[in-house]
Order: sequence, then structure tokens, then C-alpha cells
Amino acid sequence: MTNATDIKVDQYLAHPPAKVWRALTDPARLARWLMPNDFQPVLGHRFTFNRGEPLPAVRTDGIAHCEVLAIEPERLLRISFDDSGPDNGMRTTITWTLEPEGRGTRLFLAHTGFDPDNEFQQLSRKFMGSGWSSGVAAALARLLDEETD
Repeated sequence: MTNATDIKVDQYLAHPPAKVWRALTDPARLARWLMPNDFQPVLGHRFTFNRGEPLPAVRTDGIAHCEVLAIEPERLLRISFDDSGPDNGMRTTITWTLEPEGRGTRLFLAHTGFDPDNEFQQLSRKFMGSGWSSGVAAALARLLDEETD
């Protein structure tokens, strides 16, 4: 984590950008390493990620309302990631950037826009920060390792 408004993760994956891109943009694959969703890799598409249960400690209902804000195949995916809970009110942006590196891919994640003055958003940032850098990153790597091209 860089500061009170963002989360940054830098991850090397021993797979080519095309395979990593599929894991980021195919709804079924995305659900396997992140959350159930109705994502489509189309600019302007509105969708949800559904955690399946609320997180009372951070005052979120467990459903993120999202929109595809930018998409450059095998290079960049940017989405809004908003919580509709009245106490949390999180309005953030997630950007994944892919860079070829050797025989693999360097994947950068930037989750930005947390309100430094909202205690529930700060709890969300801490919770998500540890999740992005450990559990989620590991789940993505496992999915890629398990799948044959």
C-alpha cells in the first residue's frame, strides 16, 4: 500500500500477456480467482462483483457496482469499483496494467480513490490491500498455473 488513498501491487506471472489477459477478462475465469460477476470486456459495460455476503465491519453490502472505463487488449483494464452502502460510499478505480517481461508478464494493480477521512473506506483499504497482495494474487497465479494454454 502506498498511502491512505490507494493500493498498489506489482506481481510477476510466469505466463504470457495473452493468458493473463484472458484471466482478467473472461467472466468465468475472473470468478474463479476474484468474485462472481457479470463482467464483459466492453467499454462502458456496467456489471457487479458479488462477494456473496456483506462485510459489516467495513459497512459494505458485499456487492461492488462497476463499469469498464478503459480497455486496451493485453495491456490495460480499468474499472470503477463502487460500494452502495450508505456508510461506506466507496467510489474507487481499479487499473490492471500488463507488461511483457521475459517469458512472462508483470502485472501492476492500482486500486485508487479511497477517502482518507472515511473510517470505513480506510478499513476497506486495509482489508483489500492485504487481500490483493496475498490471497487474490495467489489465486490468480494458481488459476494460470492450472490452466493449459
